[in-house]
Amino acid sequence: MKNKGFSLIEVMVVILIIGIMTAIVAPNILGNQEEAQLKKAAVDIQQLEGALEMYKLRNNTFPTTEQGLDALVTAPTIEPLPRNYPDGGFIKRLPDDPWGNPYGLISPGELSVVDIFSNGPDGQPGTDDDIGNWNINEYLN
Repeated sequence: MKNKGFSLIEVMVVILIIGIMTAIVAPNILGNQEEAQLKKAAVDIQQLEGALEMYKLRNNTFPTTEQGLDALVTAPTIEPLPRNYPDGGFIKRLPDDPWGNPYGLISPGELSVVDIFSNGPDGQPGTDDDIGNWNINEYLN
């Protein structure tokens, strides 16, 4: 009577093949994930910039740094108060960046009229991986 099953060598060969395939495929998948996260941040920033433009069109000014991007969701309670704030705000909710951190606003901006930014993958401000409305075209192409 023959034993039905796999020998140790057959199992080892299958594990080796799976390992080789993982070593080849994993870097490609991980590289695409990082690129997708950067593009998502750039698109989010672009959409927030559009909402800020609508805010300015209705109120003749951008929200201040102190009011922050929250001014797009709920009417600010600190000066300068908006004169024409729509019911429901300009957007329903603020997104977090792909790394789980809130987007930031500096108004007036240092690199553009207003600066909308993510601190990037490292979460640290002022580093080379920061993504903002001043450099999103690098990530959208």
